[in-house]
Amino acid sequence: MAINWNEILPAGQPDFNNVLAVLRKEKPERPTLFEFFLNERLYEKLAPGSQTLLQEKGDDGSDKVDGLAFSTSVLAQTLRMAAYQRAGYDYTSVLIPGFRFPSKRGYDTRTVSINEGGVIQDWESYETYQWPDPEKADYAVLNALAQELPAGMKLIVYGPGGVLENVIEIVGYQTLCYWLADAPELVEAIFNQVGSRLVRYYQIASAYPGVGACISNDDWGFKTQTMFSPHQMRRLVFPWHKEIVTAVHAAGKPVILHSCGHFGRIIDDLVGMGYDGRHSYEDAILPVEQAYDLYRDKFAILGGIDIDFICQSTPDQVYRRAKRLLEQTSARGGYALGTGNSVPDYVPDENYFAMLRAALETR
Repeated sequence: MAINWNEILPAGQPDFNNVLAVLRKEKPERPTLFEFFLNERLYEKLAPGSQTLLQEKGDDGSDKVDGLAFSTSVLAQTLRMAAYQRAGYDYTSVLIPGFRFPSKRGYDTRTVSINEGGVIQDWESYETYQWPDPEKADYAVLNALAQELPAGMKLIVYGPGGVLENVIEIVGYQTLCYWLADAPELVEAIFNQVGSRLVRYYQIASAYPGVGACISNDDWGFKTQTMFSPHQMRRLVFPWHKEIVTAVHAAGKPVILHSCGHFGRIIDDLVGMGYDGRHSYEDAILPVEQAYDLYRDKFAILGGIDIDFICQSTPDQVYRRAKRLLEQTSARGGYALGTGNSVPDYVPDENYFAMLRAALETR
């Protein structure tokens, strides 16, 4: 009988202890899934009626991360929780409302220039910029969601972009590159403002009992190198990530780095920051199978089925690669199955479900 690749297999009981085992670089009790976020079509498939209900309630998305709209209401995140549970995840990723860095960047198209939207142009605009207060974020959503959590699930909190991403957004990448030489004190001041606020955000969020871990999401580079030189990254970006990790660890929680781009030249820096796991892998940079063999003793490897591969392959090819990954990592642990980045709406549903099948069929 031919396989129905759109079939959603029974997921079984959530158990966040499996995620914790992976992040300790140990073997989980059964194949474990990890994804940063899915897409609205999948949320609807996994939790039928959810998007209609949101539309009826007028919930149209209040925050944007990486150019995508994310509704952060309790209702939206509760419905998303049901979708994550149905797909077989042991957690739901959560963005806390009420804390984001204002910018002029437009998000009405699928692609956004990193040179666009700069609102700080000099010291004067720096002084008048409306810096967000992390103390005023709506952390109450975490208690509300904790009451709705299915048994065994936890929340994983992520941020409104990361240290480097937010600085680029409020200045513009090209301008920022010029300023590294022409206005280094202003650059450092902006990084300090952004970094210190994100540290406080994670410090507060990680203390909530319903939160099982945090994701520090900050893209550092592209296919061949980091956005700045390693020296500049070490001076301006990495110290704040070290503080984020320290803050989350102080609450007794693990923390995951989600970061796109080439990281071979900064691997020692990444290890030194103390991140428990790393997410975002691309075949053109380093296939996840190789990353696992190279770095499994340094941090947990999360996801990795390349987005281009999962878009252009057949469901059977996706399934077989996912199966091989689970076999490669089964004895040593420290791995959770997922895509290389996230599941945007151009990923074929049948290919996404083929990947899930590789993990769920043995539960």
